[in-house]
Amino acid sequence: MAEEAITFDEILADPAYKSEFDRRVTKALATVQEKLNAAMETNKRHEQTIAEANKAIEGFKALDVEGIKKAADEWKAKAEQAEKDAAAQVAAVKFDAQLDNAIQARKGRSATAIKALLDLDALRASQNQEADLQAALDGLAGSDAYLFDTGTPAPPYAGGPGTGAAGLDREQFRALGYRERLALKQKDPELYEQLKES
Repeated sequence: MAEEAITFDEILADPAYKSEFDRRVTKALATVQEKLNAAMETNKRHEQTIAEANKAIEGFKALDVEGIKKAADEWKAKAEQAEKDAAAQVAAVKFDAQLDNAIQARKGRSATAIKALLDLDALRASQNQEADLQAALDGLAGSDAYLFDTGTPAPPYAGGPGTGAAGLDREQFRALGYRERLALKQKDPELYEQLKES
């Protein structure tokens, strides 16, 4: 008999998943912090380049030669572009950190799945990112609540001693987590198959 596939909800019902989730979130936040630090270091280097370029530009312009002025203007344009690029990198890292923090605060179960359902381009372009991000997560929590930990655990399989699982109906079966279904499958394979196919 082929082994039954595990659903996303069944995986999330496993208490071991919570510690793994916390470990991954902590690791992701550390990665975001490293990226932010690297972007800020890049920004400092760009600022130094801009300062050097501006100094060279002023020296070129003092010579009053048309070719040198043109070169100076090109350097100035490159320096301005480098400044814009650095600012964009820092903003992107800050947004990613803000998004990860908001998802963690809302007890998101899978940041990757949640991000896939959000319009990240619109949120990045937003003038009020914090409020728009909260509104987007509120909407997602309403439409796809399974992505968030609501604090309500799945009902456990409770076929008491001597009663078996004979009293189990289809709704109760659907509410069982992976481990409870596995226990039922081992204890009463016939009932398991009957409820699974419903």
